[in-house]
Amino acid sequence: IGDRFMVHEITHPIIAHKLAKLRNKNTTTKSFRELVKDISMLMTYEVGKDFVSEEVEIETPIAKCKVKILNEDNFVVVPILRAGLAMAEGVIEIFPAAPVGHIGLYRDETTHKPIEYYSKMPPELDKKIFW
Repeated sequence: IGDRFMVHEITHPIIAHKLAKLRNKNTTTKSFRELVKDISMLMTYEVGKDFVSEEVEIETPIAKCKVKILNEDNFVVVPILRAGLAMAEGVIEIFPAAPVGHIGLYRDETTHKPIEYYSKMPPELDKKIFW
């Protein structure tokens, strides 16, 4: 995948539980969408455990204190069309200011290789990307 990308295998039991519900043939369309959003939010949480935070000072109603925050400007969301759009919603829920790009792919029926038919990327691709 290259130097800029990392693959995370997520085996969290809550995600596995929601995936099982998602795969059930009796799951309604509404539940399916909600489960995809939930799973993508949980995946963002799990992947984010290694993110580097920075310490800043804020003022609370009682006093000043030092807190750790993430620089939300460091993230870009790039869903792979079409299924990735539902997952992007959960990531954007956590990072609402993140710019969004899109990649469109389909699989060639003969070679089974992916074919790109669309790519629109924001200029901020030097940041952490959620696919």
